[in-house]
Amino acid sequence: MNLPILPTISTSFIVISAILVAIGWTLIARGKVEQHKKVMLAAGAAALTFFIIYATRTVFIGNTAFGGPDDIKKYYTIFLIFHINLATIGGVMGLICIITGLKDKLKIHRRLGPIASVVWFFTAITGVAVYLLLYVFYHGGETTSVIKAIIGG
Repeated sequence: MNLPILPTISTSFIVISAILVAIGWTLIARGKVEQHKKVMLAAGAAALTFFIIYATRTVFIGNTAFGGPDDIKKYYTIFLIFHINLATIGGVMGLICIITGLKDKLKIHRRLGPIASVVWFFTAITGVAVYLLLYVFYHGGETTSVIKAIIGG
């Protein structure tokens, strides 16, 4: 099996971020505030690394179309839209959690943190599922870069 390197690396960073969030959640439950803070910042850095790789790849290389059977393409598309919305919501919630945690706005942080964590776990799971559907279970379809699409190349 010949897996594409950038999607494999970026998906790995989402998985790493979710694992770090789970570790951070465990740490705060044990009252280890400073360790929680470091691990959650590392989780944020892993998620940001994913986003940078993903965004750069999307602009310069492009998005890969679903290459599976046509009869399940609509289900994949619905699932992908769900994942993208979940990732957007999870990313924003995660950023708010980082900001409120660093600014000691702990009332908001404590209320939002568990919800953001669960959203992020589902983001990671659905992200891995999208990766598997695009590159492992089926061969990816055509890849077109945003730049090529804009300039017509």
